[in-house]
Amino acid sequence: MQSVTIEGYLAADPSILSAQGSGAKRASFRLIETTRFRRGDGQPGERTTGFNCVCFNEATAENYIAPFAKKGSRVVVQGHVENDTWTGRDGLTHFDLRLVVRDMRIKTRRDEQAPVREPEPERPFDLDDEIPF
Repeated sequence: MQSVTIEGYLAADPSILSAQGSGAKRASFRLIETTRFRRGDGQPGERTTGFNCVCFNEATAENYIAPFAKKGSRVVVQGHVENDTWTGRDGLTHFDLRLVVRDMRIKTRRDEQAPVREPEPERPFDLDDEIPF
């Protein structure tokens, strides 16, 4: 099995879906990765690639991806690639590659608007306090 590591940005908020039979939760999202390069003539270029990703780990989907992963979040995803095949309403067979997520790390910086906890001020030393030993 091939292992893949991709760093990129979430194209939209992940969707948490339930399986019809078992009710097991899974996360589904699209990851966008941009590669910058120089062409043979020295001109800069870039190529953007989108990856369809799915995470079948129910605990990760509900407790990590759903509350913390948002559109635009910078993430690092590890997993493996699978072929996805389905028959459309028109009767044609469709093929797609998807990344089955094994591990995901969110690298987005802390929101500057979020309040920062100030350390509690130190209590001044009092000679009348009891010594604990």
